[in-house]
Amino acid sequence: MPFCPKLWDRSPVPPANAIAVNGTVVVANTFGLSAPGKSTTLRLFSGTQIDHETGKGKLSPEAPLRGGKKSKHGKTSTTTYHVTFVVDADFGTPGAVSVRNGNRADRFFLRHVRLELAEDRSIHFECNSWVYPYKKTAADRLFFVNTSYLPSKTPEALVLLRDEELRSLRGDGKGERKDWERIYDYDRYNDLGNPDNPEHVRPVVGGTRTHPYPRRCRTGRAISNTDGVTETRKHVINLDFYIPPDERVSPGKLEEVLKLGVQAVTHFVIPEARTLVHGNDFKSMEQLRKDLYSRPVQPAVDGEVMERLKSSVPSHKTYKQVAKAVKEEHPAKFPIPQVIQQDPEAWRSDEEFAREMLAGLNPVAIKRLQTFPPVSSGGKRSSITAEHIKSQLGDVTIEMAMHQKRLYILDHHDYLMPYLRRINTLGVCIYASRTLLFLKADGTLKPVVIELSLPSDGEGDTELSRVFLPATHGTEGHLWQLAKAHVSVNDSGYHQLISHWLFTHAAVEPFIIATRRQLSAMHPIHKLLEPHFKDTMQINTLARSILLNAGGILERTMYPGKYAVEMSSAIYGDWRFTEQSLPNDLLKRGMASSSNEPGGLTLHIEDYPYAVDGLERTQLEADPEKFFLEMVPDRFTATLGLALIEVLSNHTSDEVYLGQRATSTWTDDGQLLRLLDRFREDLRRVERRVEERNKDPRLKNRRGPAKVPYTLLFPDVAGQEKGLTGKGIPNSVSI
Repeated sequence: MPFCPKLWDRSPVPPANAIAVNGTVVVANTFGLSAPGKSTTLRLFSGTQIDHETGKGKLSPEAPLRGGKKSKHGKTSTTTYHVTFVVDADFGTPGAVSVRNGNRADRFFLRHVRLELAEDRSIHFECNSWVYPYKKTAADRLFFVNTSYLPSKTPEALVLLRDEELRSLRGDGKGERKDWERIYDYDRYNDLGNPDNPEHVRPVVGGTRTHPYPRRCRTGRAISNTDGVTETRKHVINLDFYIPPDERVSPGKLEEVLKLGVQAVTHFVIPEARTLVHGNDFKSMEQLRKDLYSRPVQPAVDGEVMERLKSSVPSHKTYKQVAKAVKEEHPAKFPIPQVIQQDPEAWRSDEEFAREMLAGLNPVAIKRLQTFPPVSSGGKRSSITAEHIKSQLGDVTIEMAMHQKRLYILDHHDYLMPYLRRINTLGVCIYASRTLLFLKADGTLKPVVIELSLPSDGEGDTELSRVFLPATHGTEGHLWQLAKAHVSVNDSGYHQLISHWLFTHAAVEPFIIATRRQLSAMHPIHKLLEPHFKDTMQINTLARSILLNAGGILERTMYPGKYAVEMSSAIYGDWRFTEQSLPNDLLKRGMASSSNEPGGLTLHIEDYPYAVDGLERTQLEADPEKFFLEMVPDRFTATLGLALIEVLSNHTSDEVYLGQRATSTWTDDGQLLRLLDRFREDLRRVERRVEERNKDPRLKNRRGPAKVPYTLLFPDVAGQEKGLTGKGIPNSVSI
């Protein structure tokens, strides 16, 4: 019997005075979702010929998908369909394609559409977006050709389509957003608290002088009747917060993020998971290393964990994705930090302590000391005196050191002090800190004094301060180590909450919203910015759902606790966008001065990798290590905190670094592609210079006692490696 293809697999035969335009449609295979099928149809809009009745480009008849062959695009499993459009001979060149998902229930992830034209020409539509059923959207999904146009240069046939698309993205600011809607609107952070639970009452941040904050994407959920300002949430953990479909992570990345995050989430959801780590405080440094970096995580509670998680995740499809991820992989242990791989004790040295202020995770907080003694924003003088530090400066006087720009400060005092009374009622022991450092002749910094301060017991703004000096032996040596630990806690908290979350994640979201609302996908600036926005809103949404919310993971693992977001709001009040770039940031912090040197400035610390590329004395004396460990989080909190940091530090397999693009078909502009190639060559030269500097024994800040080469700003143009790589500059803020 001869083979008879399905009717819907056959290519239509064009009538007279018509031509056939053949194309391929590539869809990602998504776990738990059905394929588009023959009910999905496409139509073409001409980019050169206008329908004078509509004022838009001529519109082709509907064309259904045909076939469906399994394929691969990179590491992504896909299905490639065929489509044939029958258009008039004078249809012109296609400029846009509309897609109607006729499926009754499921969405699909459309990667791209490619058309083959006469004379071996082709047209590409880069999509990378979810297409929802027409039954829900009541509108076709529109994608423009990958050619860039300024508004004044946009073909007349596409102008109305462009304007209609932008208006639809802005919405009307009313009602609760549904997951299939593509609406970009602004709102305040009014969904972190729960006024119906006294323990979870949190201020709304954003929109007021009292609590300024960047805007987030509006979701429009119901407002609580209790306070009239807080948005309600149905679940403690809500992985299905609204986000416009174009901002959702790809199916492959979503699965990877779920694999990374499920351990942290289950620690949070299941109080019984505390039994995974028996006891409270660590008993020794050796136990800390074994618990966190050697012992496999026990999977015995997985069944109970998943049952509890199932009741917290509203979408059954999301739960199935989590369950699949958990079954496939159990993380054995946390990776050993680089700083203790070569020498487990190197982190204790003053040299490494100071080096990490220049080449560690938070090299943007240190400043040049402008006034001695330091003075707070309220005019209060520090308790640090000349007698404390003069012996640490050799034959250099304080006046000379200031004049020679050799005194620096890591200041975690002013922003913390107003919150310390409240923070320390939460069962933690936090001090406001000032650390002064001296630039030595070999280009390295050495800490010369640490001041730890608390508000006084009485009313008013008086302070209790204590000064600690460098020491290596006896009680004074242990006190010095403890003082450095308090400084490191402050710096780590500032990095995660302020430098990382507030100044990168949160600050970028309003720019994403504004770009989508105001710039067409055809606009060259939109194409320039788009890779820098990849996945940011999705990660920010997850942060609001499970990290920043009242009682969330961040409040449980970071010392500000329930005051974290409120404190970050106070810091945001002094933040200015124009001061964040290089060299403006360096000039503001006094780390450089304007000059006639190449680049227009002179660094005061030449080997600065980021810029170039009450204490209980008697207990301490009895058992210094035990006392130290009592000051760090208990075993459960430490485990949870590390799980969070691991999730936030991993690169996924679809990470796109500076100099890379997700596909080679993002534009058809040959000049742009050539410019990108030149930019990649520049980045490769930067890579070679970074490697050379890391090998230079004179540049001691690049490795230090821990022997960790500085790679945080290594471009890694050819990078494909996922996980904790410690290198590569991602295009976007996406974990």
